[in-house]
Amino acid sequence: MTENPFFKPSSLVYELPPFAAIRPEHYLPAYERGMAEQLAEIAAITADPQPPTVDNTLVALERSGELLRRVDAVFRNQSASDTSELVDEVDAEVSPLLAAHHDAIHLDRALFARIEELYGRRAELGLDPESLRLLETRHIRFVRSGARLGEAEQARLRGLNAELAALGTTFQQNVNAATKAAALVVDTAEELDGLSADAVAAAAENARVLGHEGRFVLSLKSTSGQPELALLTDRSVRERLLAASLGRGAAVNGPLAIRMAALRAERAALLGHPSHAAYVVEDETAGTVEAVSGLLARLVGPAVANARREAAELAKVAAADGIEEIAAHDWAYYSEKVRQESYQVDAAVLRPYFELERVLHDGVFLAAKLAYGLTFTERPDLTAYHPDARVFEVFEEDGGSLGLFIGDFHARASKRGGAWMDELVGQSGLTGRRPVVLNNLNIARPAPGEPVLLAWDEVRTLFHEFGHALHGLFSDVRYPLFAGTAVPRDFVEFPSQVNEMWMVRPEVVASYARHHVTGEPLPAALVERMVAAEGFGEGFRTVEYLAATLLDWAWHTVPQGGEIEDAEEFEARVLAEAGIAVPAIPPRYRTAYFQHIFSSGYSAGYYAYIWSEVLDADTVQWFEGNGRPVRESGELFRRELLARGFSRDPLESFRAVVGRAPEIGPLLARRGLV
Repeated sequence: MTENPFFKPSSLVYELPPFAAIRPEHYLPAYERGMAEQLAEIAAITADPQPPTVDNTLVALERSGELLRRVDAVFRNQSASDTSELVDEVDAEVSPLLAAHHDAIHLDRALFARIEELYGRRAELGLDPESLRLLETRHIRFVRSGARLGEAEQARLRGLNAELAALGTTFQQNVNAATKAAALVVDTAEELDGLSADAVAAAAENARVLGHEGRFVLSLKSTSGQPELALLTDRSVRERLLAASLGRGAAVNGPLAIRMAALRAERAALLGHPSHAAYVVEDETAGTVEAVSGLLARLVGPAVANARREAAELAKVAAADGIEEIAAHDWAYYSEKVRQESYQVDAAVLRPYFELERVLHDGVFLAAKLAYGLTFTERPDLTAYHPDARVFEVFEEDGGSLGLFIGDFHARASKRGGAWMDELVGQSGLTGRRPVVLNNLNIARPAPGEPVLLAWDEVRTLFHEFGHALHGLFSDVRYPLFAGTAVPRDFVEFPSQVNEMWMVRPEVVASYARHHVTGEPLPAALVERMVAAEGFGEGFRTVEYLAATLLDWAWHTVPQGGEIEDAEEFEARVLAEAGIAVPAIPPRYRTAYFQHIFSSGYSAGYYAYIWSEVLDADTVQWFEGNGRPVRESGELFRRELLARGFSRDPLESFRAVVGRAPEIGPLLARRGLV
């Protein structure tokens, strides 16, 4: 296929992939050639008769696999944001091939011998700090990938990795299918009483697109809770919606979860660890299973107590409707009533103040300008991977170019649920590449001609994901291995969580929170009440998050040979034993649709959000109280942390900003746990 657009570097600005020329049939040939080319490059490294050096071994390894990098970045994004039957077929075929390719490199004895020789002489090589870190990081990753295992053990490891890769792809495809199939279809607008007129119109448009003309469809978000639960007045509709959400994928993905947990436990034992969690956390900032378990145990009791206090408040309001006991499908609805009555905050009244374009330009982009001096220019002349995806060029304060940002904000049938950041082109000092990053969200598309109005949580998500984008855009390292968000899982959420602080900064919220018809600003007093009302819901949010985290931890602390017969029974037992089985608060993710841990790289790592929030809460307090101008603080945060990626110990980067080790106090105060 001489016309395959992946076979040569893109000639577009910032090496933006030539999406107008890319078709699904290009992927598999590009993958096959890309893997073959990289293996040939590895063979050239190992065949070099010269003694190993950083340049002829490590730097050569960093430069290898350019074609594979190009195709994998584009395909990984398409399989998540704009999939199709053909793309799913390629994904199923390629996933085990990529696992085998990873093993072919990391289990190459000749390559590892060169790296190990360099590692043994590292003290005498006179390396600069980033090159020394490259050597040490590559060495430990080869060891953790099985480079020191015997032939039989390596053969078994290859089999485990291939099967896990295939199962992870199947799990994700099952979730996508189950989520679409479980969408709630109702016959009349009356059943959606409580939703705003624009939300009802969006449900009608969604029904039309999905082939239910004349009806109304509420498509499911990735989480257990659905945003409409806070507004629907019909209790039976709320019950149906939550049941659809909680029941997705159980029959097909429960057995897959059991199999994947067993395979991961076996692999961990093969590599010398008592559990998959022990294997994973060794390479994170947490370091040990005990550190993570200790943090979670410390939080469970106060979180449940906080949630019970909230439940008592809800029960008082629900009693007026004749409801004797709050059920899971009631919690969000009566929480919204409490917010309205106690804090005078009405979600339906707020939505007209959060129009997408204004939030994006006068909120998210404005905050980036205030803190970092950035400006953004939309580039309609550049084609992205889907008509919904918009390309923006990003400029420094002095007018210099930084990279490209792609925003893909709307839900569609071909996109998986949730929100995420990804890179199409990663920054590299070796090659001079500058970053091309993207954000995907799942905001419901309104009826034609209507504005895109956001819920408060969607505003938060927009700021959060853009924090990841900034992490990628600001990368300034020599070696691709360290670029952008290539940091430990329990650190990567930290910068994105910090970026949420801007959504309620007075100078930012006053700019973006304006009524889309009248232009009137959201009253400052209402913003204050919104922040206070959020404090009321911290018990619920912490419990649902911890429940999901403890599920992840339980699945992955099971040792090799630990028998799990039924996923749902295991789930119920784990929550009960942890003391967090609150019937009215389901886990944020149940096992069968927990893509983070079974198909998205967060296995034994979902604790990362709360671990990162320790750093986040501490840093927000530093931003607000260090006495520096915002622009000066932003520049320090960028230079010492965001730009450094994994080129040094992330906690060292934190200390370079804040001036000390992180403290848990600000997190406990934020979460209402003190």
